[in-house]
Amino acid sequence: MVNLWKYFLLPVLSSFSELKLLHRKKNFTFIFVVFLSAQTLGQEVNMGADLVSRYVLRGLEVANTPSMQPTLSVALWGFETGVWGAYTLSNNTSASDEINIWLGYNITSDAGNFSFSVIDYYFPNSGKKIGNFKNDEGAHTLEGTFTYCGPISLLVACNFYNDPGNNIYFEFGYSFTADKIEFELYAGGTPGSKDNPGFYGAENFSMINIGVTASKKIKITDDYEFPIFTSFIVNPRAEVAHIVFGITF
Repeated sequence: MVNLWKYFLLPVLSSFSELKLLHRKKNFTFIFVVFLSAQTLGQEVNMGADLVSRYVLRGLEVANTPSMQPTLSVALWGFETGVWGAYTLSNNTSASDEINIWLGYNITSDAGNFSFSVIDYYFPNSGKKIGNFKNDEGAHTLEGTFTYCGPISLLVACNFYNDPGNNIYFEFGYSFTADKIEFELYAGGTPGSKDNPGFYGAENFSMINIGVTASKKIKITDDYEFPIFTSFIVNPRAEVAHIVFGITF
């Protein structure tokens, strides 16, 4: 108990005191404390990045320029928290630049892996301050997600804060390997929203993300492999297709 109090509970409680004084820095202080405490408790910390030829999410082209997408996460006792971002490699400021902070819980079983999470979507170039958490006009949109990975994969995501349409997205996937290349087939859609149809571009039930991703690892040395992937994506609702190439670091 001494070590738990000294290295985990005490830093967390201290951070809560700082949150009251430093409202604008509360997210960053909390994440810093979680990662610092994780060093003592011995869980898994991951970091990396993807470099993609363009940013396409759920069948929607978010940015038509190359995008750097770094991530940093920590997992402890089945819980996982982290931050993910997407920044266009352009000299111009882009409204599509994005920072996501998430907190989730993972369950591993013989039937497959189940995950529940909450994601905070924030766009730093939207003109809204990071401390603005007002509903319907703030800088943050919150999404709840459920994922399952087994013989097939399933994703269900619903916006529950700062989206008047409470948009929903669902996706089914299937993975297999052929000729040492990993393939993932997927089909995603939305029930649509009349209150905020612009979010996924649909008022009614629509399939918006049908595609395939092929990935492989290029061996550089005995200890390092270089993952690459290519995705071909069709959005039937928008009647448009995209092809994306990416590298994982």
